[in-house]
Amino acid sequence: MAYAFPHDELKPLTKGFTDSLSELGNLNLEHLPQDYNGSALTLVESLSSLVVLGNLTEFDRGVSWLSENLTFDVDARVNLFECNIRLLGGLISAHILAKDYSSQNKDGVYQNQLLRLAENLGSRFLPAFETPTGLPYAWINLKYGVMENETTETSTSGCGSLILEMGALSRLTGDPRYEAAALRALRKLWSMRSSLNLVGSTLDVLSGNWIEYSSGIGAGVDSFYEYLIKAYVLFGSDEYWDMFHSAYLAVQKYFRHGPWYHEADIRTGEATHWQLTSLQAFWPGVQTLLGDVAAANLSHREFYNVWQRFGVLPERYLLDYGILHPTEKYYPLRPEFAESTFYLYQATKDKDNMMSRSLTPLISIDPWYLEVGEAIIGSLNYYTKVEGGFASIRDVSTMNLEDHQHSFFLSETWSKTVSFALIDPVTVEMTVDNSSAANVVGEDYTFAIRSQNDQNKFDRAMEPWLQALAFPAIRFLL
Repeated sequence: MAYAFPHDELKPLTKGFTDSLSELGNLNLEHLPQDYNGSALTLVESLSSLVVLGNLTEFDRGVSWLSENLTFDVDARVNLFECNIRLLGGLISAHILAKDYSSQNKDGVYQNQLLRLAENLGSRFLPAFETPTGLPYAWINLKYGVMENETTETSTSGCGSLILEMGALSRLTGDPRYEAAALRALRKLWSMRSSLNLVGSTLDVLSGNWIEYSSGIGAGVDSFYEYLIKAYVLFGSDEYWDMFHSAYLAVQKYFRHGPWYHEADIRTGEATHWQLTSLQAFWPGVQTLLGDVAAANLSHREFYNVWQRFGVLPERYLLDYGILHPTEKYYPLRPEFAESTFYLYQATKDKDNMMSRSLTPLISIDPWYLEVGEAIIGSLNYYTKVEGGFASIRDVSTMNLEDHQHSFFLSETWSKTVSFALIDPVTVEMTVDNSSAANVVGEDYTFAIRSQNDQNKFDRAMEPWLQALAFPAIRFLL
């Protein structure tokens, strides 16, 4: 806040700023308004964390500033996926928390301003979905829509990781267009799966054909799997469960090699690349939500072994050679490993409760996951903390730093690690006009939005082992 606000992200080494959300898609920045200050990306993403950590005063200030100053009517080309998970998800989460927790609500000051901002942003997404396939363009201009000669290539994550935020926006506003667009894209994507129930990593939105058949659980595909299970948790529809369950079995069959996960050709299942990437570290968390805690523990420990070797998790590690990838030695403060550690801690710490359900504990956690959480915090403080914030690591072999603190660091990486010491699982019940349970939604925050009938159906569908193991994590913060 001292060095970068209201710009998107902090440059901690020089105590400067970057408007990364627009700069990502606008290499020539001359056309941007001279008074353009970004979208306050770090603030939007961090608002929910302020409530979780109990700082309601700063939360109220942030809500007030965004309500009065944030606009999306700017000539800026942005990435749909990034804008969705960061801005739209952050605004929806902040809206619900503002209504239910903020002192502004008590004073009658908050009047759905953030929801109106979210709806304004969501409406600017819709032109991206106007393709023959329903698969959205990867890039959209916030003011003018899809640009002439826009690239038609996108990733599986880019068009398959929109349903949480856009579905929640439809439920909260009563406008079905957002959920319908995201669901159409997801269904089309799933229809493109191979005979092995595997999806590729990149595709063409106009033809609906795969561009890259080599795939795994890392970059370009990771959040597709994450969003399927979280959509089931969030909305309670069997359709999401059926897709996720089939996809999960395929991943375990064709991508897994012991505790590791390699990449394979989705047509044949033959291995193509043997590498660990930092984005893959989300997978133990997904396995924990599913209830496959034993498998989650095994893969989590392998990620931790690599973390211990380097002090952090490198972006790409070549398993077949046991060395770092020559051009991807960096660590951009990613949250995936911390998040999986947090889920496993929440899902396994209550051994007595698990025993009372006549289930055998799969692992003994005492103090293992807390120790891992402590190690993560220690590494972040030792290697990345500087006077102006926390800096990304350019090269984990030398620990040289890069002048960039990503917006997700505060909202995901740091909040998850700090939460080990501060927070126990809670069940949050919130209501909206249609009497469904509301949500805090985004890539890392999800509460259920479903009717009572859907909830009853959801409870019946959940296996006893899944209820026992997954609910401690599900009922907290996804």
